[in-house]
Amino acid sequence: MPPQTLVVDNGSYTIKSGFASENATLDDCRLIPNCLARSRDRRVLVASQLETCRDFGGMMFRRPVEKGYLVNWEAEKEIWDLTFLDKESPLACQPQSTNLLLTEAPNAPVSLQNNTDQMVFEEYEFSSYLRCVAPSLIPWNHIPSLFDPSTTPTPSPPLPAEAALIIDTGFSHTHIVPTFSGQPYNTAIRRLDIGGKFLTNYLKELVSMRTWNMMDETHIMNTVKETTCFVSSNFSRDLERCKRLSPSDNPIVRDYVLPDYNTGKLGFAREHVARKSGPAGGDGDDEQVMVLSNERFCVPELLFNPSDIGVKQAGLAEGVMQSLEMVPDQLKPALLANIVIVGGNANIPGLKERFEADLRPMAPTEAVVRVAVPEDPVKAAWTGGVRYTGSADFRRRLVTRVEYMEHGLHWAQRKMAGEDPVAGGELKETSAERDRRENRSHKKRRMD
Repeated sequence: MPPQTLVVDNGSYTIKSGFASENATLDDCRLIPNCLARSRDRRVLVASQLETCRDFGGMMFRRPVEKGYLVNWEAEKEIWDLTFLDKESPLACQPQSTNLLLTEAPNAPVSLQNNTDQMVFEEYEFSSYLRCVAPSLIPWNHIPSLFDPSTTPTPSPPLPAEAALIIDTGFSHTHIVPTFSGQPYNTAIRRLDIGGKFLTNYLKELVSMRTWNMMDETHIMNTVKETTCFVSSNFSRDLERCKRLSPSDNPIVRDYVLPDYNTGKLGFAREHVARKSGPAGGDGDDEQVMVLSNERFCVPELLFNPSDIGVKQAGLAEGVMQSLEMVPDQLKPALLANIVIVGGNANIPGLKERFEADLRPMAPTEAVVRVAVPEDPVKAAWTGGVRYTGSADFRRRLVTRVEYMEHGLHWAQRKMAGEDPVAGGELKETSAERDRRENRSHKKRRMD
């Protein structure tokens, strides 16, 4: 097995990627925007090239991952080529001498899994490869230290938490995934179709109706959401306060000063300042100020009450209880005592405390309910993946390119799933599939 392993958490909003090592830290994980963007001056920016952009006004985004699933390999290939094959990239590697650990969302369609596996082996020609769902990597972190910082990590070889309930609330969706010894309990997985993208779009609509038309300013509104939104511990009380109090007397009200791309001035949040005149005047200057009141907590409230806008799904606490109904009774206490929230939305202030307060009355009285958020919830799957690469289970499931070329796609997928690929008879591929696999490589076509 090649000594170098690349861990890629291929998220909808960002790619969390880095090389696995025994002493890897959060700083070794790089965040790469998983998108192509077109600016107002018609420039096309790919992935990390967005870091050089200074004008995000009216920027259009094209994302290869939609609703959590990788559906556009044409766009994803441009991003991967720049990230993993460009010699100037810090993550540049030789795929032929690199192992790849790649994540996906739970319950991905088989056709999309097939496309991914074929691209990895036939287009990029990675030496060996394992695809798994991102929440299954979280238990490979040292879970006890999340609840008790004085607990020291276990020595190698690494072992996963025996039971953990993972809430992965990211850009496209929120998944509730019970895991046992690092393996997801598939029949109990629940999905809420509300994530960071949904919240940003809802905030755009609210602001556009009340103050500025921001429907085309996705990047700005996403920054506003991350900077100003919070989860209310008492939604009814805060909503009534916003109705009753004037903006100058309401501690919830905040100003967001919009960026000025002509002068290079960035946007920022501040305490509310009463405007003297006009919607754009702060203190008589040229600042464009967006005043935010109940939008700050009404937007993330959708994670707990999606029915507020007609989404007929359970909120976070109800979704957890629905998930627990599908697991054996003797395992429920262990899951309730080891709940871990990860993903970008876990950074919203107050989310952990509100979730715990909502879940406690629903859980059995005798059950212990503990909720933790990792130090960096965005990179939690990557750090778990790094520890996982040092385990015997990773080596057992890893599929080499030689095995893929010899046995075919379905054999490789059974091995990655932890099944015996030859149990009950080896899966045979058709001659048409064999011809397609052997002649698929675009590199070989370009050489002819």
